[in-house]
Amino acid sequence: MSRPDGRAPDALRPLALERNANPYAEGSCLIRMGGTLVHCTASVEPGVPGFKKGSGEGWVTAEYAMLPRATLERTSRERNGAGGRTQEIQRLIGRSLRAAMGTMAFGEYTIRVDCDVLQADGGTRTAGITGGCVALADACAWLAARTGVPTPFGTLVAAISVGIVHGEPRLDLAYAEDRDADVDANIVMIEPDRFVEVQGTGEHATFSRPELDRLLELADAGIARLFEAQRQALGW
Repeated sequence: MSRPDGRAPDALRPLALERNANPYAEGSCLIRMGGTLVHCTASVEPGVPGFKKGSGEGWVTAEYAMLPRATLERTSRERNGAGGRTQEIQRLIGRSLRAAMGTMAFGEYTIRVDCDVLQADGGTRTAGITGGCVALADACAWLAARTGVPTPFGTLVAAISVGIVHGEPRLDLAYAEDRDADVDANIVMIEPDRFVEVQGTGEHATFSRPELDRLLELADAGIARLFEAQRQALGW
């Protein structure tokens, strides 16, 4: 069965990374993956959480939110604090971005990466990680220039969704595919080939070891292309 947009099973959706999309943030990136559009900003703030105070080290954390009409139907704003799904996503983004850091020894500053979904068509958390990494790299460079310490940024981190839809392993699921997937997973890696997180679920079916291996192969190849795009956006 063909994909809704006609892509090959191992093809990414059209990808764009707009660096410095926000003129006020220390780092920013607007990432578009197909119909998903996420605005990522990285803000450098003095101070650290209580458990880091007095350590001389900094902290990297993330927040995630979705605009009310980012989806087909309006969703209410989370005015009373992040809901369970939102908390799970922003923890994933935070863990992933911390894996990109070479060191936390950059003074007692917090780098807060905000990932705001302007338009959602599947893969919002993975797009947040990929775009958030570009914003984080620039925020680290900004901090290094202001403090005189070497940039604490270590290596690129990126993420992609994969799944089995109508019996076919596919890369970079759009919403319609994610909704109907028998199996779906989110894969996070740091450059060149180390896994940070593998989140896989049999939504409507179980899956075999060979099928899992194929999904990881798809993700590995797709994330390699994301690393190339990040490098191009950063001018590396």
